Amino acid sequence: MPTLICDCNNTMPLDADALGAALDEKLVLHSTLCRHEAGAFQQAVTGTASVIVACTQEKRLFAQIGEHTEAAVAPVRFVNIRETGGWSREAPKATPKLAALLAAARLPDPEPVPTVSYRSAGRLLIVGPLDEAERAAAMLADTLDVTIFARGPGTADASQERRHPVLAGRLESLQGWLGAFDLAWVQDNPIDLDLCTRCNACLAACPEGAIGLDYQIDRARCRDHRACMAACTTAGAIDFARAPERQEARFDLVLELGGGTLFAQHAPPQGYFAWNGADPAPLLRLRELVGEFEKPKFFDYKQSLCAHSRNDTIGCRACVDICSALAIESDKARQQIKVNPNLCVGCGACTTACPTGAITYAYPRMTDQGAVLRTLLSTYARAGGQAPVLLVHSQEAGRAMVERLGRDASLGRLHGLPANVIPLGVWHTASLGLEAWLGAVALGASQVAILATAEEAPQYLDNLAAQLAVGQAILDGLGYAGPHLHLLRPDTPQALDAALRELAARRPGVPAAPARFAMVREKRSTLDLALDHLIAHAPAARDEIALPGGPPGTGSPLGGLAIDKDACTLCMSCVGACPSSALLDNPDAPQLRFLEKNCVQCGLCVETCPEDALALVPRLLSTPERTRPRVLNETAPYHCVRCSKPFGTQKAIEAMLARLSGHPMFQGAGLERLKMCGDCRVIDLYSGANETRITDL
Repeated sequence: MPTLICDCNNTMPLDADALGAALDEKLVLHSTLCRHEAGAFQQAVTGTASVIVACTQEKRLFAQIGEHTEAAVAPVRFVNIRETGGWSREAPKATPKLAALLAAARLPDPEPVPTVSYRSAGRLLIVGPLDEAERAAAMLADTLDVTIFARGPGTADASQERRHPVLAGRLESLQGWLGAFDLAWVQDNPIDLDLCTRCNACLAACPEGAIGLDYQIDRARCRDHRACMAACTTAGAIDFARAPERQEARFDLVLELGGGTLFAQHAPPQGYFAWNGADPAPLLRLRELVGEFEKPKFFDYKQSLCAHSRNDTIGCRACVDICSALAIESDKARQQIKVNPNLCVGCGACTTACPTGAITYAYPRMTDQGAVLRTLLSTYARAGGQAPVLLVHSQEAGRAMVERLGRDASLGRLHGLPANVIPLGVWHTASLGLEAWLGAVALGASQVAILATAEEAPQYLDNLAAQLAVGQAILDGLGYAGPHLHLLRPDTPQALDAALRELAARRPGVPAAPARFAMVREKRSTLDLALDHLIAHAPAARDEIALPGGPPGTGSPLGGLAIDKDACTLCMSCVGACPSSALLDNPDAPQLRFLEKNCVQCGLCVETCPEDALALVPRLLSTPERTRPRVLNETAPYHCVRCSKPFGTQKAIEAMLARLSGHPMFQGAGLERLKMCGDCRVIDLYSGANETRITDL
């Protein structure tokens, strides 16, 4: 896999020999690869192996060169080493980082995942004041089939010409996604827009001025003079006696003018745009959304691992509560959650909040993301780098801020990314969670910083902060001098520059030897691998590390259980409710056992327990006791008074007898039968001399 590096007209101090040694490849340093030395690119792409081009600035130009190069069949990958390291005051020391970025670019693409399909015929609904809606429609009607839902006449005169269908009334609901937006409204105005000819006779006749240029009557101002009806006798468009009529229609796209109130969630559905009248980007994007489209199905869901519901009891709601697209809802009847793939925007916040790994990020999967982390950190160390800081940023706003920081550094305004800060671009910063952060520290990262921008939903930042606090508490409890995990919220490149310089100067405690494990798809398995390595190399681990508590998704996903043995009757309801096999019974003895390693702190056992005998204890045990089943409670078995066979626990039967002894159905022989096993109870019932039989009736 040939790698082409370029110092961008001598603006970066690249060491080709050192980079080549780290990559096990002989590298040639270019200065104008996209211009005078383009022949090297043409020669590389005529081979069969993938080509790595260390430039994203001229990606489009390289694509054009490839199109005009005979026999150019090699796939090309682009990686940015300019703004991320070469344009920095510490660029001469950034060789290990640049080698790491180039090595990660060599990794194969993630495995394909199922896709979600959309189909749009270009039916656009514009919602807003009529005059503004008509101006927006004029810019889109050549490509899209426009319908207007008028919400007031606006501030200026609307066009008299009826260019597009116009709807009006009381908007009840708008829901859906690209290609399937369902609008419901009630046509409750006396003026029927289908019959109205826009002759303006009603406007001139109305003494209160209650009719606007949207040709709808403001009932709050109307005083029922009915002068408008008299003026509209010929057209017959006005009828105050007309009954309200509910209407429905489907559209492919929606453009809302003004404040964007139709979809209140932070991440509105695809195909919906709010336009302020200035930025042309939404209109340009709308023009492109005609045809068939696909996106990855970003998530995988395993109901068997889900801690949302058991036995009609709700436990964990972490994914439902955090989703900024309202794509996840509870399905209590089926004891699961439901994810609408059409509404999912792929942020991955649900996967970070999920304590069990029932819902996981699928594109890329943790196996692929783990390979990137391992490659970055191992290559950085092999090239001589020390104390790497992993900077996780989004592919949109986060990347833009990082690149602007690099450009300002090239102009001498800022320092730029420090030599030991390695940027890691992900689709969304909320898609990586505790297992990835602790896994990165185990693999050799000294710190992990999450770069948050204005694109993250507020609940995402709250959840990230809470989970980072859990991770830091674990590292502190194991004796690693910190802090290691950070959530950065800079408003400007200047603020980011200062924050990164401060992080780069720190040298927190890390494991003496980096881990060699590969991250796996199962969240808990990856977390266990990271914890096992961190515990094994802990400088001064406490046996029990207290962790922040809270509802599932905000508190610790690790912990134990406290039990009130006097209250517990060993009914085993908690065992049936536990989704992670942390609570176990013993088929040979009345025992309630607990495997702390499996506990996800979902709280279903606490909610299910009829005796209120259980309580969650968020913590991490660093001792082997964490991985071994232990007995939480046990009692003597209760033996059948007729055959002496054990059939329950002493405490459970005694509690049942105490509660039912006053009931009229359980007096005398009836109460005595409660002390029998199931077989003896039936035998006694049919052999009792005083019992009434159906044959006696």
